[in-house]
Amino acid sequence: MASGSGPVSALWTEINRCGQNGDFTRALKAVNKILHENKDDVTALCCKIVCLIQNGGFKEALNVMNTHTKSLSSDMIGFEKAYCEYRLNRVEHALKTLQGIPEQTDKLKELYGQVLYRLERYDECLAVYKDLIRNSQDDYEEERKTNLSAVLAAQSTWENTSPEDLGLPESSYELCYNAACCLIGQGQLSHAMQKLQKAEELCRKSLADDSDQNVFDSKKKVKLTSAEGVEHKLAKKQLQAIELNKALLAMYTNQADQCKKLLASLQAQSPGHPRPVLIQVAQLCREKQHNKAIELLQRFSDQHPESASGIKLTMAQLYLTQGHVTKACDILKSIEEFQYKPGMISALVTMYTNEEDIDSAIDVFTQAIQYYQSEQPGSAIHLSLVREAANYKLKYGRKKEATSDLEQLWKRNTNDVHTLAQLISAYSLVDQDKAKALSKHLPSPDTMSFNVDVDELENSHGATYIRKKAAKVVGESQPKEQGPQDVKKKKKKKKGKLPKNYDPKSTPDPERWLPMRERSYYRGKKKGKKKEQVGRGTQGATSGGSAELDASKSASSPPTSPQPGSGTGTATSNAVPPRQQKPAAAGAARKKAPTKKKKGGKGGW
Repeated sequence: MASGSGPVSALWTEINRCGQNGDFTRALKAVNKILHENKDDVTALCCKIVCLIQNGGFKEALNVMNTHTKSLSSDMIGFEKAYCEYRLNRVEHALKTLQGIPEQTDKLKELYGQVLYRLERYDECLAVYKDLIRNSQDDYEEERKTNLSAVLAAQSTWENTSPEDLGLPESSYELCYNAACCLIGQGQLSHAMQKLQKAEELCRKSLADDSDQNVFDSKKKVKLTSAEGVEHKLAKKQLQAIELNKALLAMYTNQADQCKKLLASLQAQSPGHPRPVLIQVAQLCREKQHNKAIELLQRFSDQHPESASGIKLTMAQLYLTQGHVTKACDILKSIEEFQYKPGMISALVTMYTNEEDIDSAIDVFTQAIQYYQSEQPGSAIHLSLVREAANYKLKYGRKKEATSDLEQLWKRNTNDVHTLAQLISAYSLVDQDKAKALSKHLPSPDTMSFNVDVDELENSHGATYIRKKAAKVVGESQPKEQGPQDVKKKKKKKKGKLPKNYDPKSTPDPERWLPMRERSYYRGKKKGKKKEQVGRGTQGATSGGSAELDASKSASSPPTSPQPGSGTGTATSNAVPPRQQKPAAAGAARKKAPTKKKKGGKGGW
């Protein structure tokens, strides 16, 4: 530390305290005060450079170093100068600065490896990190292994090379993530997915105590990529991927104008890149502008035929979503790269069949078979296509067309009984003589018989019915021959019960199965007299003794009023008016008949 007394000594004390507390802004003010007194103070200049770097002022720090070249030698500030050039993305200058420093320390090697990685000189970078891990002993071994794994991932991803297995651990999410990137570069996507899931789990655990709990939220991840200096740490393809993700995020958050702005910038940087166009098409589809989307795809496909395959697949998908199956088929057939791939053939046949265009589906089979007949005759895919074409034609009744395919298959393998049977069946409807001639090649029934163990078949897995065997009794002797007495008698069927009045001599009624109303001799029910019942009829009326209670019909009934012309007007004293007379007991003069229980119905007895 520079010598001094009074105010200068207090300033150095302030700088020391601020440096320990990480307050480099306040420390820089104190350093400037010292330099105001002595502008060539080397210690103050070095402290100023450190404060500027800590505050992100890489240009100002580099200006200080370039201004005081006489006072500050490369041995003193070589690392800081190279680091500022690296952070300002002056990678070539940083490399020259590092190569001009005679003594290579560990921190210089660390920076040298970062510069080589930025320059995409991965082989040299790999050698630097191997040397660091081998010859250094400090607390930064895991960080170096992480950087080494990043180099291996870059080699696998960008150079399409198979990296060597260095036995790196996967104890941190960075190491696990880089291992997943290596697998992606090798095309092992399923295994890479497992590694990525493990890396995500490790990252969640490591950030569990962090205040930012939503680190995996999309918006916050995009903000992290927008931090100052991040663009200098990433390769061009990585920066492009970040911009594409920003455009996708804008699309999914309904920020259409922001999405279009980002896509325009991406298309200006890479006019032949298909992904910005695909995102723009997706945005148009979200706005229900499918026709504009298809026109954009067609225009890009015509301008950039090297990317036409993926673009045309997207066009076909859009046509399918609109229900234009035939147009989708035409687009797919125009992709020469995939024209005779099994997946493409299957898709075309399925779509044509859905449209009930069997002729076009058969044409797809025919063209594919002709291609493989000339390019790969007799190959597995060639014979498989012939087989599928024959089955398809048989399914839709084109047996005459299927005979050529079946004959081709049978001639290659005359022992194929199944194909021969199909061929005979097809010829039986179009050429019976040919079918008879081919039937002579069928094997005889004796040669077709198989030695099948029925018990083993029944006991096999999946048998729906198993015949139960009789359990063996210990000490049981050989079964005896059954005699006549051992044969079980068949149970006789029980005769139906006959009615009690059944007469076997009488002829049964031929109409007995018909309802009574439908029989020829039915005359309907006779209308009988209503039974006189007490309490039925109008109020006050009686059934049995109505005549007896009628005073007008009784000869002995005395008059109830004087006769006209009679002077005396006398009347019988014991006469009772009709309404006050009580009916005589009906059962008093009759003998009580015995009652019987009625089995059903309503009414009196």
